[in-house]
Amino acid sequence: MTLTDVEEGKELLELRQSFTAHFGAAPDFVARAPGRINLIGEHTDYNGGFVLPVAINRAMLIAVRAVTLGKGQLELFSRNYNATTSFDLDKIEPAPYEALAWSNYVRGVAAALTEKGLLDLKQVGSAQFMLEGQVPLGAGLSSSAALEVATALALFTLAGFEPSKIDRVALALACQRAENDFVGVKTGIMDQFVSALGQPDAALLIDTRSLEYRAIPLGFRDLRLKLVAVDSAIPHSLKTSAYNERYGQCKEAAHLLAKHFNLPENSQLRDFTVAQLEAATAILPPLLFQRARHVLTENERVLQAVALLDEGLGKPTHLQAFGSLLNQSHASLRDDYEVSTPDVDLLVELAQQHPGVIGSRLTGGGFGGCTVNVVAEEALESFGLKVVEEYRRRTGLEAKMYLLEGVEGGSILR
Repeated sequence: MTLTDVEEGKELLELRQSFTAHFGAAPDFVARAPGRINLIGEHTDYNGGFVLPVAINRAMLIAVRAVTLGKGQLELFSRNYNATTSFDLDKIEPAPYEALAWSNYVRGVAAALTEKGLLDLKQVGSAQFMLEGQVPLGAGLSSSAALEVATALALFTLAGFEPSKIDRVALALACQRAENDFVGVKTGIMDQFVSALGQPDAALLIDTRSLEYRAIPLGFRDLRLKLVAVDSAIPHSLKTSAYNERYGQCKEAAHLLAKHFNLPENSQLRDFTVAQLEAATAILPPLLFQRARHVLTENERVLQAVALLDEGLGKPTHLQAFGSLLNQSHASLRDDYEVSTPDVDLLVELAQQHPGVIGSRLTGGGFGGCTVNVVAEEALESFGLKVVEEYRRRTGLEAKMYLLEGVEGGSILR
């Protein structure tokens, strides 16, 4: 459920107390980075397209203390996994075994920051990290990007950087590189970008090619609307899913279209229109056509959603049109991109049939994870009963409901 300021304070106090009990001294600071929920714009980010995510009030917290541990070493303890590991900053290698795979996000960020010339790890020294994840794991709310951004902020702070002086775009790109190259998941830039640069009570329209962005006020509070995530209880894992396969299919579709239309070889699906795609059906295998159609129509839906938000959703026709775009996005993810599952489809169907729901769809990489729902405030109780409880009854899966709000991007808490 929504974390109030009081609850957030309790979380921080508990983390600091746990750090002191575990390491024998209090932390110097806490690095915080939010997870995200994507309103619309799924699987467009690694195709150079548009996305509209929201940084959410579920965060990754890392309590940090600078210590003397030789030349430069990070000692990590994860409260979520109840596990400890450490590594040398002058010789960063993957975790020695699968149970410590969570630490690869920290290791990868340290490696990427130095490889990109953003940080001299000798300035970091040695430190102890205690990780506390408030972002539900495997729910598609980007716990990995939150961990990466919190790690980067912690390392910059240890090296003496003031938070206001950190290049947040460069930081996000380094975190993406960590996930792409060190962890081995070919994600786009959206998750890390909004975790680093999110703004309160707003979505962030991101052009993932140019990296231009602007805050799009949601206005949900005035309209008495709530942003609701429902965890399907089907753990979603980008690495073990067909995520990388979809990435390759999009790349191949773009290559064939570029060749057909005499465009540069490095063109992305972003460079083509739906009309061009439909004119090139003969040169694309049916499966690649479907994948490309999702990406191109999803880009259009993002821009249409932004236009509606810019004008305001106060008009009934605007609110209805906005919800319809969310519903269309799910149909496209289900049918053309094939990243949904029967259980997630049921969860979305139950929501879309509820009179208090404006729109509902799968959010995140897919193959499980969460749905995003825009729900009238007065319908929240019945939503819990008619959607979440009914889903549990039909599937036997322990779905969980989270009320979310837009928050600022990563920060350092002293």
